[in-house]
Amino acid sequence: MNALAALEPFLRAGRGIAPGQERCGVCTQVIDEEGHEHLVDVESRALLCACPTCAITLAAPNNRTLRIVPRRVLFDPDFRLDEAQWAALAIPVRLAFVFYNSRLARWVALYPSPGGAAEAELPPGALDDLATVTGLIAEIQPDVEALLVHGRRGGPLETLVAPIDACYRLVGEVRRHWRGFSGGDVVWRRIETFFAELRTRATPLEPEDRR
Repeated sequence: MNALAALEPFLRAGRGIAPGQERCGVCTQVIDEEGHEHLVDVESRALLCACPTCAITLAAPNNRTLRIVPRRVLFDPDFRLDEAQWAALAIPVRLAFVFYNSRLARWVALYPSPGGAAEAELPPGALDDLATVTGLIAEIQPDVEALLVHGRRGGPLETLVAPIDACYRLVGEVRRHWRGFSGGDVVWRRIETFFAELRTRATPLEPEDRR
């Protein structure tokens, strides 16, 4: 399955539902926009909205297929991704997320593009090297969290551990609002707003979890 095909279930999950009328994908009851959970099907990469009761029931510890997407956002105040470390990841743009795909048993790097999510092939051991300088890598939960990296050309790179549904929401923002060769002012304002919201939720790694 290519990156665009893998993205489609995540985009479909939010379509065709009137504001305030989201429904649980299992029991179909109406759920509050802020009061429900997202589940990832690790086999199909589909995202499912679920009420708290269904989420807890379906994502039980013995269920290897469905996993609850955490809501946390983390940053490491002792770490700043430098240009050499970024170049070692071989990702062609300065806006990307990297997550561990348990079905493929490897790290996957995706970046937003006008056509959706595009995949960049990571060099072997790229994340292992980063894990020696920041505890963020060890904190990433497979399939449901990602290392999210953002930086304008010539500016510093920001790194966060973010929920995978937020990362795909960013892909959707870029896909919908990109115009022309450089994207246009609207898409960059949307990207900045997206990261500003994540920063308000972000908490630092505990000192014992840093490198």
